[in-house]
This record gives sequence, C-alpha cells and structure tokens, in this order.
Amino acid sequence: MFELHHLTAQEQWDWLQRGEVTPVELAAHYLERIERLDGDLGAFVTVTADAALDRARAVAETVPKTAQLWGLPFGDKDLVNRAGVPTGFGSGLMSGFVPETSDEIVEVLDAAGGVSLGKTNAPEFGLPSYTESLVAPPARNPWDPSLGAGGSSGGAAVAVSAGLLPFAPGSDGGGSVRIPAAACGLVGLKPSRGLVPSGTGLDKLAGLVVPGPLARTVADAAMMLDALVAGGDYPFTLRAPRWDGGALLNAAVRGEGRFQLGVMTSSPWDDAYDIHVSVEASDALALAVAELDAIGHGLEELRLEPDPSYAPNFRTIWQAGASGIPAEGAELDSLEPLTRWLVERGRAISARDLIAALAALTTFERSIIRQFSRFDAVLTPALALTPRPVGWYDSEDAELNFAQQVQYTPFTSFANVTGLPAITLPVAQTAVGIPMGVQVVGRPGGEATLLAIGAQLERRLLWQRRHPPQW
Repeated sequence: MFELHHLTAQEQWDWLQRGEVTPVELAAHYLERIERLDGDLGAFVTVTADAALDRARAVAETVPKTAQLWGLPFGDKDLVNRAGVPTGFGSGLMSGFVPETSDEIVEVLDAAGGVSLGKTNAPEFGLPSYTESLVAPPARNPWDPSLGAGGSSGGAAVAVSAGLLPFAPGSDGGGSVRIPAAACGLVGLKPSRGLVPSGTGLDKLAGLVVPGPLARTVADAAMMLDALVAGGDYPFTLRAPRWDGGALLNAAVRGEGRFQLGVMTSSPWDDAYDIHVSVEASDALALAVAELDAIGHGLEELRLEPDPSYAPNFRTIWQAGASGIPAEGAELDSLEPLTRWLVERGRAISARDLIAALAALTTFERSIIRQFSRFDAVLTPALALTPRPVGWYDSEDAELNFAQQVQYTPFTSFANVTGLPAITLPVAQTAVGIPMGVQVVGRPGGEATLLAIGAQLERRLLWQRRHPPQW
C-alpha cells in the first residue's frame, strides 16, 4: 500500500507544491511513524510534535512556496541548539539544558521552509563514530537492530533509513555524516570546507567539522545541500570553489560526465593501526568500480604515500577539540570514559605540541591534494568493516575504543583534515542484506562531480528501491 514516506524528498516537495498534500498532513504522517516505530530504533531523543504541527501550519500560511525545503520535515541533530527545545549533546553533563537561542544552521533550515520534528540521537558531544550513550537508547540499524547505526549522526541516519524523515542534516568532523549513512544504506555528503555559510569549518579547530545531508537519493542530498549553501552570507574572504552550473541539484539530476577516477584501499591510519578491509567492503568497492568502468570512466589504482605522522597528529587535534567540553572537577566523573580520556588528554597538550600538529596536518592536506591532483575523484571503501554490533565498542578502555573506531572507519577522517568533499553511496548489500557502501572523495569544491557520479551509480544499482523492514 502506498504511503507518503515512499516518495523521495523531491517528490514530496512536488506534491506539496501542487497541493496534493499539505505541510501539516506530511508532518502528521511522519510523527505517527515516529510514535509507532522509533521505540525500537532510537532515532530521536526528543520529539516536538505540537511545535512541529504549529510550525507546519505557519509554513503553509507565511512562508513562500518557492522556499527550497517548503513543508518538508527534518530533524535537528542533538548537538545543535534550537531555542526552547532541550539540547542534550548525548551527555548527562547537559541534562536539563534548554537553549534560549538557535544555532545558525537551525535558522537556515527554518528559513528554507523546513519543519523540524525534534532532535535526532547523537553520542556524547559527537565524539564517537557510533551512537550509543548513557543518556539515551542506542541508535539501532533499521536493517538489523542488533547492529549499530554508526555515528555521530546515527539518529539522523536511522530516521531517514526507516522512513521516519525524508532526509536530515548531520555534522561531520571525522566521518559523522558518511559513517552512519554507509551503515544504514543512505547517501551521506560532507561538503568542502568553506562551502556552507552556517558551517564553514573555518571557525573549528583544524577546520574539521562541517554540516552535511543524509538522504535516500543523491538528488535529495543535493536538495538539502543547496538549501544549506544558499542560507546565509559569507563572512570570510576564503570559501570553497564552486562550479558554474547553478544549483548542485542540477548535477545530481543530470548525472552527466566521464571522469578520471582513482581507486584506493590504503588509508592514512595504516602505519599506526592494524587496518583490515573486510570481504564485504572489498566486494562493494569492486562492484562500484565495475559499474563505473562499464559507464566509461577512467580508473586507476592509487596508493597513499606513507605518512606515519598522521595518526598521532589527528589524535592530538581530536583530543584538543574535546578539551573545551564544559566539565570541571567532579563534573568530569559524569562523562563517559572515552570522553573523559579525550578531555583530559586534550587539556594536557601544550600549545607548542598543538601548533606542531596543526602544521603537520596542513602539510598532509597539501600532500593529499597533490597526490589526488590527476584525478577528478578518488574511490575508497566507505567503511572497512560491516556495521558493528550494538555494544561492540569497549566502554571502559578508551585507548582500545579509539583503536576500534579507527579500524571501522579508516577512510573518512582524512577528508575532514584536507577539507575535501566526500560522499558515501550505498552501492551494495551483504549476503544477509546489510548495506555496504563506497566513498568518493572530490577535489576542493568538487561536489558537482561527486553528485554526478552518485547519480550515475544510483541509476544502475537502484539502491533507492531497497528498504529495511520498517518501510
């Protein structure tokens, strides 16, 4: 039987424009699904049903229908502030916190005509690559609830995959959009540093964190990214290069072009950790390569030049970034072991060591861009392993936990360090039906190429027709 969530976000927008469904009816449909299904999934930590319906009525009455996301539901990741709605940051430390003002990305999505249904699940302060905290149920993979959804935008990925939202924004500092998208069978896009005004990354330590969309189709991801890009002024003279083809949605819809592509299974973590690419991850990459070869793209194997400094320098930056978490004295005891380890290590880093790490990662960025320069984009596995079981990560030994995260996700963080755009695409499924994806990393400002490649693969592999049991 047909239901509204069977439509893509693009199709839902068309229905809204034609008056075949109203913003209130669409919001009510998703709220009913959240109430009925989310108890077993852990996609949301807060559902603002009354506010969402009021917002949907206001959109219908006061927001121009030409707004890019007019009437479309989404969820705010629980690391961003929406005035009057609790923001928990996945942590007991922030229990009871209700912000009085909204973050810029929230205002941008509202200005685009979107309707927030609540807050999506995130791990403590967004630091892990899985979404299991002490203050909320784990975000469970809709394809197999015994498996995790990845992180840190795990709740957003669960919601979109299970048809509780048409698409969702996430944030990505080391893979936090792409990891859960790959685990849950979605498209996840991390834009170039500087592209999105409300989250350029330029104001973050080492420029790591930027917002990006999670969606079931390439066009839906481009639709949300266009709204994020359009939603603000640029306060910086530095910004990511842009293509001259208009909206990025144009590239996603057309899916045109033949490109020179690198294929890479080495990672910058290889010198420091035992990285093993599973058969399932290798098979997904081989499938994508075969399809791209059949289309007529040029393909060439690429191996990264060894750089033993990457792992310690990235760890330094990750720990330094955690040092600013507002926990002092006895409050540190309320943090999870991984978070506390990161905070305490970060606060022990000297200014001299931090400056050295930043300089080394800038050198690494230039090296990667040079190594990738002969390619329009580079393919890697999205994840090295299949989605990990809930409870797989060590909850006490922070060093082991960090190593487990690296071994699961060795291909994502370097795109944040270099500021390059990257997209994960759900090209395959395992023998038991679990999603497996590939990552495509582009040139600076190369989102249009990534979207075109994604659209071409989507047409051939039809992943948008695959759905988990909750569908």
